[in-house]
Amino acid sequence: MAGGWSRDGAVQDQIDASVEDAVQDARSRLGGGDSLSHCEECDAPIPEARRQAVPGVRLCIECQGKEERRRQSSGINRRASKDSQLR
Repeated sequence: MAGGWSRDGAVQDQIDASVEDAVQDARSRLGGGDSLSHCEECDAPIPEARRQAVPGVRLCIECQGKEERRRQSSGINRRASKDSQLR
């Protein structure tokens, strides 16, 4: 499918790169599977149930929520799609 100035397959390349980035990010957060007993951000104790449910957990629920909101609100389009160039 033609995409304006982009070459054929460019959209799929962007999708593949985004998926690969997400996989690498998830793998880096899992670590070696050793859960921490205390949050690495605020030093609050991490409940045993959370450590068993999420192997390799490093943040308490509150800090994990803050981290996820920060990631979602970054608003940076590193792939430089046409939409981001029009803004």
